[in-house]
Amino acid sequence: MLTNQYTELNYAIYNDESELEEEDLKLIESARNACKTAYSPYSGFQVGAALLLENDKIVSGSNQENSSYPAGLCAERVALFHAGAEYGTLKVKKIAVTAQKKDSSFFVPVTPCGSCRQVMLEYEIKQNTPIEVIMQIAENKWVKTLSTEVLLPFCFNKDAL
Repeated sequence: MLTNQYTELNYAIYNDESELEEEDLKLIESARNACKTAYSPYSGFQVGAALLLENDKIVSGSNQENSSYPAGLCAERVALFHAGAEYGTLKVKKIAVTAQKKDSSFFVPVTPCGSCRQVMLEYEIKQNTPIEVIMQIAENKWVKTLSTEVLLPFCFNKDAL
């Protein structure tokens, strides 16, 4: 017997950055600043991520490439792993992700890769609280999800083990 199950994907699209909450804008600015510390000599693509913890502390990270490609890390995982190591008991409320091409002052659309989506979901499951995700999807157009599950609806998790 076939059963139909539908999940609501909770997200909002903002047609202008100014429509976002002040707290979101502050997080985006921290993610943009994190792009400056990216080590991206191979792709020239600088990614920054910033997390807002439950105590309102912001933790950021940037992509760190390596000539042995799989040895590098994306900005989202750098930020999450740093927060996990430094502030292990604090929950992550939000994450903002931004990107720009090297030697450019313009920010471009970016969304987390599959590995980052999986790690973000794992943190959400671990803390048993949704993590909002804020990403630029077009010039001055943003999407904000209410949970990382929106990014990975058919996820692999501990229930599959």
